[in-house]
Amino acid sequence: MLKLVATSFVFLGGFAIMVLEIIGARYLAKDFGGSFYVWISQIGVILIALALGYATGGALADRFQRAQFLAGPLAVAGLFSMLIPNFTPGLVRAIVMRHPLDRDIPLLWQKLDPVLGSTLVFFLPCFLLAIISPYTIRLAARRIETVGTISGLVYAASTVGSIAGVFVSGYVLIDYPLSAVFRATGGLILALAGLSLVMDRWLQRLR
Repeated sequence: MLKLVATSFVFLGGFAIMVLEIIGARYLAKDFGGSFYVWISQIGVILIALALGYATGGALADRFQRAQFLAGPLAVAGLFSMLIPNFTPGLVRAIVMRHPLDRDIPLLWQKLDPVLGSTLVFFLPCFLLAIISPYTIRLAARRIETVGTISGLVYAASTVGSIAGVFVSGYVLIDYPLSAVFRATGGLILALAGLSLVMDRWLQRLR
């Protein structure tokens, strides 16, 4: 049961990350076009966010060692994701409109503008979601003998969640309005924030 709680938590986190990545590429395509550079930018920025989030999550887990701490970062990520349709269009548009309308956009900026857009919109929520996996390992593995098993299960569950996010985004969510997808994803992340508030009690009972 302890493993089930931990893996379910990270599964949903991985799912949310991939929804933001896949649907986010469609969101950026509205302003930057559907070029190869948009996908490269989105994938690269999300990977950077994940790397930094994993490192940060591990350090925070050693310091705080309570699931309740995750409520704050996840609440920020959830609210940010829900509000993407409200406050980010102007930011993305400003990146595009800073180029003179009577000139072609230089090739360098055709490559880098999507990086800027992806960073402004999707870096923060994905960085905060990436904290979940290493933090959960620290919470669930109380004995050194089980660290390998727990860490393997956690990262496997996170990856399976990401796989589910890819197919659900590509086959189902892609047909829905972007604003609805972002708000639903933000709601899911907020639910994870609420879950983290009660996880400490559950983990203590399960142990």
